[in-house]
Formats: sequence, C-alpha cells, structure tokens
Amino acid sequence: MRNIHANQRTVCGIFFTLAVLASTASFAEEDPKLDSPAQQKAPTAFAADKPKPVFGWGTGEGKSYLVPALNIVVEEFLLNQYDRHFLDSEVYGSNFSTAKHNLTHQWVVDSDKFKINQFLHPYQGAIYQNLARSAGLDFWPSMGYSFLGSALWEIAGETDPASINDQFTTGIGGAFLGEPLFRMSSLLLEAGKEPGFWREVGAAFISPGNGFTRYAYGDRFDGVFRSNNPAVYTRIQLGATLNQNVHSNVNLNTIPGGDAIAQTYDKNEASADFTMAYGLPGKPGYTYNRPFDYFHFQFTASNNNAFENIISRGLLYGAPYSVGDNYRGVWGLYGTYDYISPQLFRVSTTGAGVGTTGQWWISKVVAVQGTALASVGYGSSGVIRGTGDRDYHNGITPQGLVASRFIFSDRASLDLEFRDYYVSKLAAGSTGGSENIKRGDVALTVRVYNLHGITFKYAWTQRDAKFSELAPDTHQRVGAFSIAYSYLGQTRFGAVDWRPPSAGGPQ
Repeated sequence: MRNIHANQRTVCGIFFTLAVLASTASFAEEDPKLDSPAQQKAPTAFAADKPKPVFGWGTGEGKSYLVPALNIVVEEFLLNQYDRHFLDSEVYGSNFSTAKHNLTHQWVVDSDKFKINQFLHPYQGAIYQNLARSAGLDFWPSMGYSFLGSALWEIAGETDPASINDQFTTGIGGAFLGEPLFRMSSLLLEAGKEPGFWREVGAAFISPGNGFTRYAYGDRFDGVFRSNNPAVYTRIQLGATLNQNVHSNVNLNTIPGGDAIAQTYDKNEASADFTMAYGLPGKPGYTYNRPFDYFHFQFTASNNNAFENIISRGLLYGAPYSVGDNYRGVWGLYGTYDYISPQLFRVSTTGAGVGTTGQWWISKVVAVQGTALASVGYGSSGVIRGTGDRDYHNGITPQGLVASRFIFSDRASLDLEFRDYYVSKLAAGSTGGSENIKRGDVALTVRVYNLHGITFKYAWTQRDAKFSELAPDTHQRVGAFSIAYSYLGQTRFGAVDWRPPSAGGPQ
C-alpha cells in the first residue's frame, strides 16, 4: 500500500488541529451536562427543539453494518481511481486478474517508506474504524472493518503483492490509533448542551470518519457517543529545544550540509505537543466495561519532523482494584500503537500486553499516577536517510513501559518515563539482525497562573543495532533539553480525588 493519501500536509493539519481543539474536551470533566430529562429518555441524543431518533452504542439501537461497509468500499474505489490517474497507473491499475493473483499468492513484507507503513497505514485504518464506530458499532466489530478494509485494499487496490505488515499495521494499529481519535471527537461533541457548528467541525478534523458519517447521514447517526464522564487530563505544550547532544557512528552532517545519504540533524528546534489521559482510575461510579474506557494519547510535532511522537495505549479488557484507602488502579490487557522518531532514527510498534495504571495519595497534597506495561507486537526501526530500498527493519518486538507523574497539589508535576523496544530478527522479512531502542524523559511543569504553566524537559533516546552484514554495529544517542509553555485542562494536573474531606479530599 504505497500511498494512502500521500498528501502528508493534510494529515499534519488534521493532527495539529487535534492538538488545538481537543483541549476543549477537558471541559467535559467540569460540566458534562449529561443528565437532562431529554437525555434520560434518549441517553445518546442531545436535547433539542425537535425529537431525535434513539441511537446508541452498546444498545443496538439504530446501528448499521451495511453503511460503513459501503463507505469503505466507495472510499477505496475513489482512492484507487485517483492514484491510478494521477500517481502511478502501473501500481494502481488493478483489475480482477491482479486481485485474483494477490488473493491466491503468498503475502510479502514490503519495502515502502517508513512513514507510509508505520503512520499513514494506521491512520487509514483509523478512518475505517471510525466509519464503523460512527455508525453505532462497538469497538471489536469496528476493528473488524478496519482489518477487512485493509485486506480489500491489499488484494484489489494495487497490483503489488499483498503486504502482511501493512495488513497488521492498518487493521490492528488502525484500531488502536482510531479509538482515541473517535473518543476525543465524541468528547468534544459531548462538551455542551448540543453540538454546534464549530464543535462539529473540530470533531470532524479529529475523526474524519466520524465527521463524514454525521454529515452524510444527518439525523440517522447524529447521536453522540456517551463517555460516562471519565476523569480526564489534558495538556498542550508549545516549546523549543535549547540544546541537543547527538552521538552516532553513522555519518552525520549538521543541517544544511551533507550528501544524499548522510544523516542530518538540527541542534535547535520548535515543537508542539498534545497529551490526553482519559478514564484515570479512582473516579466514583466510573466503570471499565468497554475497550479504551481508559487510554493515553500523545502527539508531538516539530519543525524538523512533523511526526515526532504518536503514542496511543488503551485498556482492551480489565478491571479496577484498590489497595487500602489511598490507592486506586485498573489492570488488564492493553493495546498499544507507538511511533517515535527523533531526528536520526525511529521506531514504531503495534502490540498488546498486560499492565496496570493507578494513582496513590502519598499525603493530603501529593499524589502519584503511574503505568507499568509489558507487551509484545510487530515493530519497525532504523535510521533516517539510510541506504538501500529499506532504511529500517521489521521484527517481533517485545517492549516495556514505566511512567509516573508526581502531582504536588495543583501547583506542579514531575513526569518520569522510560520505554524499551527490542526489534528482533523474528519475522524480519528480508533483513536479519536486531535493534534495541531505549527512551527516557523527565519533565517538571509548574503552574504559573490559572491554567498556564512552564515546563522544563530532558529527553534521551538511544539505538543499538546489530546486523551481520554491517560492520561495525550501529550506536546512536540523542539527548535534548527543552522549555515549553504549557496549557492545562480544567483538571489542572489530573489528580483524581475520591477521599472524604476528613482524609484531605475535596471540601
């Protein structure tokens, strides 16, 4: 799947708008307005002057299996026609004969560009998934549409052999990326008495699949997915890297020098970051009955790399638990999609694993939130602007995550995070060898006035690669110190307080 909307500027615009508009979702925590008499009669349709049809997720009312199937088929047909007439008539000139060939022959691991395989494919899968979600289907059936939509394109959309790695990243990675987009889109619609024009526009930018269904089918699918009022933490940051230390035994040149295959880097860069935690444990009455009732989403862009970080993890199946009076948590099976790309190298994985997320009140004014996760998936990693057809390699990827946030009342927070990825030689396709990527960062955020703060951050990433055909082994390390303006959501640093007033809780 070589294309999937090659216009990366459009995709970039979607995600940048997400960072701006999704911040308003934090207001849903303050006043969700979900208990009006009209909504008690029709829980997933907002009150309005005229009655609206009952349409809801989880109830089976009004959902459609046919509508998203038709939408996906039409979308792929139009995309194929555009690609064959304006991009490459040979690659996209598919017909019944090429479809039959792809259906009956062995699938391969392709060598398309890293960003196409590891971001644009999952993003297209997210659109498929959101088309199904917005038609009233639950998470798992919608994931099936993402998977089948990807298979249809691999077989009939191109003349190239069907790609098994594309099928994995689009079908599964697309669902793990798409569900947070759908939830954030819905949360923006939910944060008001009735969705207005600008909320509809913002929600459509966050989730084009959701926006298309709501616009194209009118009242039939204009109900809003009910969040059940989760505990939410949001943060937007605009900052600059003040100093970047790079160590690499790969040929380097500082921008703008270098030849065609030399790596380049810039010691100073501007960046924008959006983070949301949805469904934080401890809120009384909140349940985890649906996949992604808890999720963490982060997107980071810079002037040198529009897709620096895209991170999504969500609870697929799990349950809440408590330890004593001061700890609340949730544990179970998580789905993960990670895309991390500092200037010199990158890693991306889609996987699943066991983990836990919780919060502990250390004292009356200090709380600690944290996540520990061990998972395995299929990943890709490699240098940027390397040599050969493929400057990365694929493989089965065990990975681990430990993250924590120390919250000091509503004045400051200290964030610590460490990630480890091992991209093995198992299922590596045409390349052997292995890579180990480690990433850690520490960030101190101080609230200066109201919801405005300042953040000091140091991030460190290291890549060690071993390939039998390469000598010597590759060792690369990037360390960056940055400062940023932070805009916090209505919940400030996101501490969830379930304690009675006598134990230091809300008065």
